[in-house]
Amino acid sequence: MNIFDIVGPVMVGPSSSHTAGAVKIGYVARKIMSQPIVDATINMYGSFLATGGGHGTRYALVAGLLGMMPDDERIPDSFRYADEAGMKYRFGEADLKEAHPNSVQLILRGRDGHTLEVVGESIGGSLINIARIDGLSANFSGEYPTLIVYNEDQPGHVAEVTRMLAERSINIATLKLYRGGRGKRAVMVIECDQEIPKESIEWLEKRAGIDKVTYYSLL
Repeated sequence: MNIFDIVGPVMVGPSSSHTAGAVKIGYVARKIMSQPIVDATINMYGSFLATGGGHGTRYALVAGLLGMMPDDERIPDSFRYADEAGMKYRFGEADLKEAHPNSVQLILRGRDGHTLEVVGESIGGSLINIARIDGLSANFSGEYPTLIVYNEDQPGHVAEVTRMLAERSINIATLKLYRGGRGKRAVMVIECDQEIPKESIEWLEKRAGIDKVTYYSLL
């Protein structure tokens, strides 16, 4: 543990979980979308819904969706910046089952029409967990470059992806596997120590049995 874990994150307050964490959830969703967001439905859950008003959670989530970081002094005015950018946004109540009390469901549409659904959790001290993407389990922190591969549950896909990373000298920090059932849709979530080149992502997208590839970059 270092001194910053004790003192807390550099942020616009008042809350590391309800404000800074909320900004980070929005920011990660914006990075995954990889383009400006033109429409956002923001459904809050639990403590985010009940006490978020006093902690600026709504402003924080919109700020993150605009690409702001937790220490950005513009966060309290994020609604104005969203209006100026032409981003439509609305708030509601999320219908989530057994979710973390600081959770939000983001239903987003990008400038080119691409859509994305993200369920994020603020787990304390500005740390977050991206729990679901487009209805499927993800569970990553946003602290590392992260590769999410949706594939058919068949032999060889995990080896194919990890071999590609090894050939490019990319070290795996964590690897998690999920599937809907034997032979059904599967997901691998790989947090890496290095960024993955764009051409490698494009190569994966063209492989047989790979349904979708999502990449979260720190750059």
